Amino acid sequence: MTSGEFVASIQSADPAVGLRAVGALHRLAERVEAIHVRLAREQGWSWEQIGDALGVSRQSVHAKYARRGM
Repeated sequence: MTSGEFVASIQSADPAVGLRAVGALHRLAERVEAIHVRLAREQGWSWEQIGDALGVSRQSVHAKYARRGM
């Protein structure tokens, strides 16, 4: 999907199309977050620093990613 097609999906008057676009955005955001949490941990960031950067608690980010071996 091109960026133009994606924008059209987001702006669609059809809820099914728009909601699929929202789901795709959520999945993309989760993948990008996981990549950067892993990079931060590899660079020695604490769970507290990562949580602060994400705007969530240390506990929530740790619970989400620690079991993944990050």
